[in-house]
Amino acid sequence: MVPDIRLDSSSPEPLYRQLYEQFKTAIRHGGLARGEKLPPTRELAGSLGLNRTTVAAAYELLESDGLIRGHVGRGSFVQALPDRLETRDGVAALPVAARISFSASRPSEMLFPLEEFRATCREVLDSAEATQILQLGPAAGYAPLRRYLLDQARERGIAGPDDDILITSGCQQAFDLLQRVFASRGETVLLEDPVYPGLRNVFARGGARVTGVPLGENEMDELARAVEKERPRMIVLTPNFQNPTGTTMPEPARKMVLEVARKAGAIVVENDLYGDLRYRGRALPAMKHLDRTAGTIYLSSFSKIAFPGLRVGWAIGPRHFLAGLIEAKQASDLHSDQLSQAVLLRFAESGRLAAHRGRMRKTGGERLQACLEACERELPARSRFTRPEGGMNVWVQLPDWLDACELASRAEQEGVSFLPGRTFEVSRPQPHSLRLSFAGLEPKEIRAGLAVLGKIARSDSGRGVRREEPALV
Repeated sequence: MVPDIRLDSSSPEPLYRQLYEQFKTAIRHGGLARGEKLPPTRELAGSLGLNRTTVAAAYELLESDGLIRGHVGRGSFVQALPDRLETRDGVAALPVAARISFSASRPSEMLFPLEEFRATCREVLDSAEATQILQLGPAAGYAPLRRYLLDQARERGIAGPDDDILITSGCQQAFDLLQRVFASRGETVLLEDPVYPGLRNVFARGGARVTGVPLGENEMDELARAVEKERPRMIVLTPNFQNPTGTTMPEPARKMVLEVARKAGAIVVENDLYGDLRYRGRALPAMKHLDRTAGTIYLSSFSKIAFPGLRVGWAIGPRHFLAGLIEAKQASDLHSDQLSQAVLLRFAESGRLAAHRGRMRKTGGERLQACLEACERELPARSRFTRPEGGMNVWVQLPDWLDACELASRAEQEGVSFLPGRTFEVSRPQPHSLRLSFAGLEPKEIRAGLAVLGKIARSDSGRGVRREEPALV
């Protein structure tokens, strides 16, 4: 049953946020049951007198929070349990809001350098450029930040003389612009499978034909066959510490993808959101650096390394590609937020970003190590998990008799949450997989949370097996 939606157009809170909050409340309080289907975006938009994109944005937030799950061609369904369960006697049981959450792939706000950030804001607002910064800004972004990022990219071999840059509201807006410019008429887009649902949904809901391809080290031949068969317009990849698996694509595989894409005439989109979060091992050259045919668009963001709430990302690519993206951005976002961009530029130029990056890498490495050790110790026999060298996520494959959604339901009752693999499916079922996002948790929380998951997973008494060393995925 759809909750009684009441939206206030005079409120400073955007309509999509109001809609999101009301659905979230309904799910958490039991007004919408797990497995219940939500109305299609077009239908709900019509009944509420909203633009369809407003409803789609609300559904996107709900899915990112693990509250609903979208299935291409079937619709969106409630995924989460309510905050209060009913006992068999009909009496409300204990609240199940998670105390240890592996659900969000984001940095811990406890690591934000607030004093340095306050100083940076004061410096920007006290500068001679403050009044101009607070004026309307160009859709392409704050010009000094564009120059800074482009110079940095050229030093790293990521940008060439014929490349341009566009500042976006995080990588998600870049995905939306790419969909609108290059894949709005049913063109095929190849994605990694499993993949971050926000990436999958922006293309699927925008009209693209989305195809998932597993891109493990031993699966490059499958990609080549898929490209030959599908003739995609775009291939979208996260080669460094992919979300949700945490895996990194080896250099030979990167070169192979570029060659396959060149022969097919496909655009390669390299999403390097996590590239700065390498804790150990050798950094690999960006695909944009390896590409000599000018067919790659490079995306990155400050969201994972600095302050996610400021929503500043960027796209770098050939001028003829970027011109189309900038034009599309002007249609919906005529002027950009120069203040956030100016603050992040000052934060970078002052050296504070480099110092913060160092702290993030140190704490991230400690948290990743705690997660891997706890997986080794706590997961049941025949579990497998990835061993990333950076990023924010570890991918777990449970024994085939364990369902990750059922484990998630039971874990929430014990105060632990995570996102099951079905959240990240494109075309291949992931019933026994789950993502552990460790970056927002302290090592002691990681160990405690995995102890709970291990205890629940091993409690299936009918499946007792000998303890074995977990294998690598």
